[in-house]
Amino acid sequence: MSDAPMRFPAPALDDLPEDIRTRLVVVQEKSGFVPNVFLLLARRPDEFRAFLTYHDLLMDRPGPLTKAEREMIVVVTSAANRCLYCVVAHGAILRIRAKDPLVADRIAVDHRKAGLTERQVAMLDFALKVAGEAHAVAEADYEALERHGFTREDGWDIAAIAGFFAMSNRLAGAADLRPNDELYRLGRDPPRPS
Repeated sequence: MSDAPMRFPAPALDDLPEDIRTRLVVVQEKSGFVPNVFLLLARRPDEFRAFLTYHDLLMDRPGPLTKAEREMIVVVTSAANRCLYCVVAHGAILRIRAKDPLVADRIAVDHRKAGLTERQVAMLDFALKVAGEAHAVAEADYEALERHGFTREDGWDIAAIAGFFAMSNRLAGAADLRPNDELYRLGRDPPRPS
């Protein structure tokens, strides 16, 4: 865990159930650290398992939304929700998936001036409406998505990602969750030739 204060104590890896400890060790071996959000959520193993299951269903399954576009939704809606942890963490993932060291910073501030495609801007406009004014989402919003090649099911996926991360944003804020220092650097430097 980063040295930053947090409102809930993180469990030690050795104190976690075997399945969760194994998953966190894999993440640690791959990235060199365990993301603070994993340690925070692992405090309640059953909730953590459910969180990861839904996360993986939304973010990793194949479909018309690319993995980078899914991360764009998280970064833009997390910025609107003022969730530092999620903007930094998912910004790092976005930089890696998009192979662009600047995209996350650009869209966190203003996705309309970030050099995205019209399709991606429409996707993010819809995601922001879901994140901030879901009660106002109307037929015209789905029609706007359809004009950019999205289906109704794609609209559901965009809404589900925005909704899931709205929950995550609120938990992170309530817990005063801070990003690992390593997250700020990920995906910023181009890979070195081997």
